[in-house]
Amino acid sequence: MITGIHHVALHTAQFDRMKDFYERAFGFVPITEPSGWSNSPEIDRAIGVPGSAARTMMMRAGRVCMEIFEYASPPAREGHPLRPNDHGYTHFAVDVTDLTAVYDDLIAAGMRFGENQPIGEGGIRAIYGYDPDGNVIEVQQLAPDHPYHLDNIAKAGRSDAA
Repeated sequence: MITGIHHVALHTAQFDRMKDFYERAFGFVPITEPSGWSNSPEIDRAIGVPGSAARTMMMRAGRVCMEIFEYASPPAREGHPLRPNDHGYTHFAVDVTDLTAVYDDLIAAGMRFGENQPIGEGGIRAIYGYDPDGNVIEVQQLAPDHPYHLDNIAKAGRSDAA
């Protein structure tokens, strides 16, 4: 039985910069010390990347974790980060209680936004921005009665299990 999404994984060429950004911008805190591997056939098989070597750390904010990676090998394919309309995992959303209050803090932490005001429609206020590597992050505030509000999802899950 699925109990929820545990973590989002992010690969960067600048581990310390991204760790600091997610700490300052969103309050993620390390739950492990940085660790790593190299010359591990077991990990290579598990992730499907022969000859891998990386440094990693798990961080937590609220009810979600983020795992940051910096691979030393093999080299990453170069290209632009995915846009919201590209195929594949294109962004993750961070739920906040006061979008107006956190917006300036996110800019100060290094997040860039294409617009300077969130949009609001149907009980959702949201704005899309970019972390220092250009990864897309949606910052959203949901009305308490919105069906996507995390408290309402949790309540629905409890009634589904009954």
